[in-house]
Amino acid sequence: MDVFYVSHGSPKLPFEELPVRDFLKGMAKLVKHKPKAILMVSGHWETRDPMVSTTARNPTIHDFYGFPRELYELKYEAPGAPDVARRAKQLLQDAGFKQAGEDPKRGLDHGAWVPLWLAFPDADIPVFQLSLQSHKDAAYHYRLGRALAPLTREGVLIIGSGTTTHNLRHMLPTVPDWGKAFDDWLYDCLIHQRYDEVTQFMDKAPYAKLNHPTPDHFLPLLVALGAAGEGATAQAVHRSWHGSFSMASYVFKPAVGAPGPQQQQEL
Repeated sequence: MDVFYVSHGSPKLPFEELPVRDFLKGMAKLVKHKPKAILMVSGHWETRDPMVSTTARNPTIHDFYGFPRELYELKYEAPGAPDVARRAKQLLQDAGFKQAGEDPKRGLDHGAWVPLWLAFPDADIPVFQLSLQSHKDAAYHYRLGRALAPLTREGVLIIGSGTTTHNLRHMLPTVPDWGKAFDDWLYDCLIHQRYDEVTQFMDKAPYAKLNHPTPDHFLPLLVALGAAGEGATAQAVHRSWHGSFSMASYVFKPAVGAPGPQQQQEL
């Protein structure tokens, strides 16, 4: 399975006439085979240690306030994937993430269900989530993804869901220079496989702190990149803007015959 990173934008995206919505509605065409399960890594679930959701059926979490009533009526009640989630937890523990655990009640937050509602509207593919640890750095999240790389060879579609530039304190109606500089830097790094720079984005990227005052909406990209494995290549599958928010999305294609993740020290 290829691995994806998508920009999910606002919770209102299902009702907004935006290019990124059109991209997500056609995204399933880029997935070569129907997945056994989907692992969503959203910028809206953070825990102290890595957690996987093991619910049998996913409740829809409306984790936002002050939006139109019809948005709260949307549901995405895909079945859970508890067995695959436990497989993911074991992979994490084997790779050194000894405190990885399970959450049997967690549903799908809007960073997960909004893109899935658009891309896989039948809600017939089992879904589970993995939490972020935003108190850890980007390199940690890349290693988190590397531990999960075997899932891509087991029919699991891994999708990181964030927003490529995400500063809610400086929302602008047009593309700012600082946003474009970051977006172009990321594109150049990914296309030319300068992944070490991406894992050090806070030090290497132009205007990193201005584009991501908090890292939560960028870290899903690091998990997705890691999950694609050593030697993966990146392609931009969508690039557009919604004001000052880059909606860029990428696919990471695993290298043929890439080795699995090596054992890591306890993290």
